[in-house]
Amino acid sequence: MNPQSRAVRIPAGRVWLDGDLVAPRPGNGTVIFAHGSGSGRRSPRNREVATLLNTRSLGTVLLDLLAEPEARVDELTAEHRFNIPLLTERLLAATDWLLAQPEAKGAPLGYFGASTGGAVAMIAAAERAEVVGAIVLRGARSDLGDSAAALIRCPTLILVGGEDEPIRAANARTMRLLRCEKELVTVAGATHLFEEPGTLEQVAERTADWFDRHLPRTPS
Repeated sequence: MNPQSRAVRIPAGRVWLDGDLVAPRPGNGTVIFAHGSGSGRRSPRNREVATLLNTRSLGTVLLDLLAEPEARVDELTAEHRFNIPLLTERLLAATDWLLAQPEAKGAPLGYFGASTGGAVAMIAAAERAEVVGAIVLRGARSDLGDSAAALIRCPTLILVGGEDEPIRAANARTMRLLRCEKELVTVAGATHLFEEPGTLEQVAERTADWFDRHLPRTPS
């Protein structure tokens, strides 16, 4: 775990969500991560991206979108991992919680969504358009969030593996629906999980550059 990180518990209706918070340097933004199906805050891919954001003085929240009992059930039945409305409610609860924290109050906010978490980030960004300053989607099931695409106001970066054909097609459709500042980057040679050498590093660098550019600093 990042030595700057502290464990947090976030209220979300009747449940509590576990997360790891790294506070931003004063005046900088914080990025909340929405993981993909069957994953969570311990995802090594998301942690690699978050670590680079932290070196750029950005804060991060790595978050379990399911409470621990729900996650145990989901491991057996997979009944929650594609429940986009439920997961979106959880991301919105985490957003509202973060905005009330001293470390992030009044500072810019971004989302990083992977796989199904990409759809969750899209819908949440549309619903909190007044506070979400930028989003990045990695290997995103953007087709599950296309109903919100035209309502997203903030700059949106989509990163997709060059060998991930179904997701490339879905992301291309989403790009046509987005009305905000947008960019689609295809990472050559990468499959859905970006496990090929050097591909996840490209994702992390592109993500950090995007948030550097689009999450404005506030006076410290």
